[in-house]
Amino acid sequence: MGKLRLLELQLLIMISANTVTLAQDSARIRYERVYDTLYTYLQSPSAGTFKNAVFYTEAAYLDNFQAKEQFDNQIDLLTVLARGWAKFNPETRYHYSDSSNIHYNFAIYKLLKDTIKITTSTGKEFHTSPYSYDFNDFFGEGEWRNMFVSKLLVTHKGNCHSLPYLYKILADELGATCWLALAPNHTYIANRCKKFGWYNTELTSGGFPIDAWIMASGYVTVEAIQNGIYMDTLSNQESIALCMLDLAKGYEHKTRDYYDGFIIKCCDLSLQFFPKNVQAMLLKAETLKRIYERQVKVKNPGRKATYQEMEDLYVKLFNLGYREMPEKMYMDWLQSVVKERNKYENKLVHEVTQGK
Repeated sequence: MGKLRLLELQLLIMISANTVTLAQDSARIRYERVYDTLYTYLQSPSAGTFKNAVFYTEAAYLDNFQAKEQFDNQIDLLTVLARGWAKFNPETRYHYSDSSNIHYNFAIYKLLKDTIKITTSTGKEFHTSPYSYDFNDFFGEGEWRNMFVSKLLVTHKGNCHSLPYLYKILADELGATCWLALAPNHTYIANRCKKFGWYNTELTSGGFPIDAWIMASGYVTVEAIQNGIYMDTLSNQESIALCMLDLAKGYEHKTRDYYDGFIIKCCDLSLQFFPKNVQAMLLKAETLKRIYERQVKVKNPGRKATYQEMEDLYVKLFNLGYREMPEKMYMDWLQSVVKERNKYENKLVHEVTQGK
């Protein structure tokens, strides 16, 4: 190989390396901006909404903050449709003081999981399409944007992350109450009404499963329930803390940089406002493991402290009752609510919402 050709190759390598560095710097700047925004939301709950926290977290990954108006318009349209459905389908079977709340919640469920016929003022009819479960890369491991509400809005396909997020956003817009709740690898909606208390709304398969279905996964230990890491309702502040964890995961997928401190910073802030966020603990522990392995290679004197912090987190996760759920078992459990609907469906909710 000639000297000129060798110099050309070396120059190309340098340009490529500099391009990657610039891209990572640009991503870091975007992510720091969103981190600051979410930090403000967490410190002052009146400063921001869950809807905005979700958008900015996704926009950091997509590098598309200009899409805010489009995102808001899509949410506004769905809010109008849900409110319209509730108005023209008045509740006749539920006569408690919270009837409007339960009716708005069912309107959201109907909009997301069923087809709604709409007649315009000119007499034209069109139908909304239900939002279905996307079995392709449902954990976002291949492409992180598969977890996004913005992707769900465009494709009408989502997962146990984007579907309950969209539900909560719409409930907030309608002034209805609902709560995000967690199970192993899973997020669902918890509701409460005066007639029969707490009930669950499941958006991946569609339905209102009883708590026994969540327990049937086999990975919800007694310790996990007692310690509140699963099947507990999240406050709005804790829901935004989940977005902070999403920010860390998005940064991980975007940069694969585990060593600059940003992922751990996000996990720490998420845990500050949501101390039982086991996924934040897990991501922090796994990031510390990577840092420790690098420190061992270069004989960094801080490696022992890193290892101890990592080990403490893994022990804490175990003591809290966290157990990792294999993907296949997750899918089997998720589909069981459909295959065994009669066994797991909350019949009291059906009596109110379906007249059965």
